[in-house]
Amino acid sequence: MKSSFWQRHPQLIDIISVIIFVVSVVIGTVLINTFVFQSYTVVGQSMEETLHNGERIIVNRLPITWSRLQNNDYTPERGDIIVFENPNYTAGMKDQYIVKRVIAFSGERVKVEDGVLTVYNDEYPNGFKPDDGFNDKPKDYTSHDGKWAVPDKEIFVAGDNREGNNSLDSRSGLGTVPLYNIVGPVKIRLFPFEKIRTF
Repeated sequence: MKSSFWQRHPQLIDIISVIIFVVSVVIGTVLINTFVFQSYTVVGQSMEETLHNGERIIVNRLPITWSRLQNNDYTPERGDIIVFENPNYTAGMKDQYIVKRVIAFSGERVKVEDGVLTVYNDEYPNGFKPDDGFNDKPKDYTSHDGKWAVPDKEIFVAGDNREGNNSLDSRSGLGTVPLYNIVGPVKIRLFPFEKIRTF
């Protein structure tokens, strides 16, 4: 009885199996990174004391994916720590992706005066301190006095380390961030392992 091609070349089955496995892992990794989770390393001191230079964070992509499937813009919660693509990024710049805290939304006004950050909207025409509702306390003093109105479909962001020029954000030259630039909210600090936590 004549043996089949595969019986005569069993090593080919093993090679094809390995290739299929590798391709599946690559495709799975790409899909997870695109639609489920992405990891980033914090660079700089702009989010201290909440996040520090060199820490590894995991961003949840599922809310973005779900919003886009519904043909909607994803809007984070006030106080969320998010990663977004730098709206001023050009090829060759080092800061393509930035991590900051969400402070204000479209239609709201933000004022920094005498070290205090205040948000104004229809519900609070006399203003409120957005930091009061955050789980992590940003540093008390906020530099860069000024007034800003948040445009449609954009958000106002700030680092937690707001003294001096420690954080490039919506107060200090970055400007407001379009909703479509948001990568997603930070959900886990994964490294260093002794400081693992959720947000």
